[in-house]
Amino acid sequence: MPTPYLNRELSWLEFNQRVLNEALRDDLPLLERVKFLAITASNLDEFFQVRIGGLMLLRRSGRKTPDASGLSPIRNLAALRQRILKMTTEQYHLLNDTIVPALKRAGIHPLRSAELSAEQYAQVAATFDDAVFPLLTPLAIDQESPPPLVPALQIIVACRLFDPEAQTIRHALIPIPDVLGRRIHVALPTEGHAFMLIEELVSMHAGKLFPGETITASTAFRVTRNGDIAVQEEDAIDLAGEMEDVLTARRFADTVRLELQSGAPRDLVRVIHQVTAATSQEVYRVDGPPGLASFMELAFLADFEHLRDPDWPAQNSPAITPGASMFQTIASNDVLLFHPYESFEPVLRLIEEAAEDPDVIAIKQVLYRTARKSRIVDALIKAAENGKHVTALVELKARFDEARNLDRADELQRAGAQIVYGVKGLKTHAKICLIIRRESGHLRRYVHLGTGNYNETTSKLYTDLSYLTCKGEYGNDASLFFNAVTGRSKLQRFQRLIPAPTAMKPLLLELIAGEAERARQGLPARIISKTNSLQDPEIINALYKASQAGVEIRLNVRGICCLKPGDPKFSKNIEVISVIDRFLEHARLFYFHQGGNAEVFISSADWMTRNLEKRVELMIPIEEPALKRRLVKILDAYFQDNTQASKLLPDGSSQKIVRTKGQKSFRAQDHFYQLAKKAAKAHEHERAMTFEPHVPAE
Repeated sequence: MPTPYLNRELSWLEFNQRVLNEALRDDLPLLERVKFLAITASNLDEFFQVRIGGLMLLRRSGRKTPDASGLSPIRNLAALRQRILKMTTEQYHLLNDTIVPALKRAGIHPLRSAELSAEQYAQVAATFDDAVFPLLTPLAIDQESPPPLVPALQIIVACRLFDPEAQTIRHALIPIPDVLGRRIHVALPTEGHAFMLIEELVSMHAGKLFPGETITASTAFRVTRNGDIAVQEEDAIDLAGEMEDVLTARRFADTVRLELQSGAPRDLVRVIHQVTAATSQEVYRVDGPPGLASFMELAFLADFEHLRDPDWPAQNSPAITPGASMFQTIASNDVLLFHPYESFEPVLRLIEEAAEDPDVIAIKQVLYRTARKSRIVDALIKAAENGKHVTALVELKARFDEARNLDRADELQRAGAQIVYGVKGLKTHAKICLIIRRESGHLRRYVHLGTGNYNETTSKLYTDLSYLTCKGEYGNDASLFFNAVTGRSKLQRFQRLIPAPTAMKPLLLELIAGEAERARQGLPARIISKTNSLQDPEIINALYKASQAGVEIRLNVRGICCLKPGDPKFSKNIEVISVIDRFLEHARLFYFHQGGNAEVFISSADWMTRNLEKRVELMIPIEEPALKRRLVKILDAYFQDNTQASKLLPDGSSQKIVRTKGQKSFRAQDHFYQLAKKAAKAHEHERAMTFEPHVPAE
């Protein structure tokens, strides 16, 4: 009997459906629904660039070997297309029939050209002349010449032009630069907000780009290109230079999707097909504006706070004393932070303090995805300028963040920091910062280890865990880790930290097998994990064997899950849930019962082959009893959620968990926020009641 294995790509689409289900909820505030709709579109953009792009390359190579789920590239692409067509129809049905009418009722008016008053028409015409026209570069379609190259993920207006003097028809394209944004503000005589989409404005005034010709038809389209373009590291003398080539190639790579408006004139469709080299299999007809991801900016429209969820500001952790040195705080106790319920500010403070502290000698840090205006990068620049030894391992292969990482690496290098561009053949995905400080004639190492990126923007939107310690074993391991990745030596198993690709997967398999053996002996055995994705076949097979042995297994998997739950032979003891809520679940957290002497880990890695075998990752054991207990409570809380959690079904789809009659509602994210708020308030009260001795001035 073959081991059951759900298709990776179809599983991801089911995750995106769970996100879309949030947008479909009529009990959510309107702009929250707009946000979730935009997220589903943004997710699909990346899915086409990476997963569909990769499968198309496999199909073109002639590969017919099925994947672990039994689908060949051709069959997989066909199944994915049918599922995506269904999802796209649902997206636009929601937009047209629900979102747009609700926006109008709420005072937010998307306007078409025919709906403009004379005053509004004059206003947007002036906007076009002043702010749009100078940035447009039309591209002619000449049958005698090769078609022009059009950039990916930009809205493009295709036009049919009629020359009354020559009595001829021709076609042209107008790419709309991203810098213009998607919405053009339109003045209203009353309160509210009105806008028109940029492609509507460009279509209205496109004739100004072609003097003497008349626009007789136009349509907007958008092309997605293959983003699964790898760096050929064996041939790359200059990795940074090679990455710049990849970025250029990605903008003009093969078409993997063409979003084309329903009702577009046939001749324009023919021209667009010619220009994009799209076959019928890449065309997705949309009943509305292409590129719904850009509607995200609408979700954060000013003066419409009543249409959004109430704010959940990050709370101060009771472990952090305001105003106290972060070095003193960590020296007194290990610190565990649960973001975004607890503020990311202590992590930023630690690095900023290190940059200014005269006793700090060196800072070493991995940078994978940083914020656009990163305080962490600024602090590292300041540290280098202050004469500290700064080493930044900048991962240039962080997909879709390569350009930003190149720019920031250049800034750091100019400030005097030592830059290392990742590890050959692997992505460096570990989240680690090491600070070396001179204290009482000795060197002390302070370490931050986490599950999320050093990014103050996403730290407010993603759930992640931070662990701060100055324990000697962790500091020593951190030094060995940086020596290995910068010196290109082998990642050995350390005293505490467990690195991938060398030690993490073997240890996970050993821990799972250990629980299975205890279950066979009739002892209590339990595994609880929280990951973003579960795909690795060896891990899945080990979990199946543990389930068959009687181990109680509870998996919280946000996205891809290739393990088939509910199979009577393989997985009858495995429960899989997924939580989709206002914050993106991003923390990785693992628990193994170990005969009552539980082992608890946080990790930068998901249970995917790419993380466990093809990336530099870290799994961190949490040994402090109080911190372990807290992490187990966090894990358990997700399985109590009967508001935002879904149960994964044997066919790979999911079903929202509905509370039973009389059962009290429980929402994990709200629970965590309320706990953080209560703890912060109690700590503030305690501080207010503490008497501090007055020290007279000398």
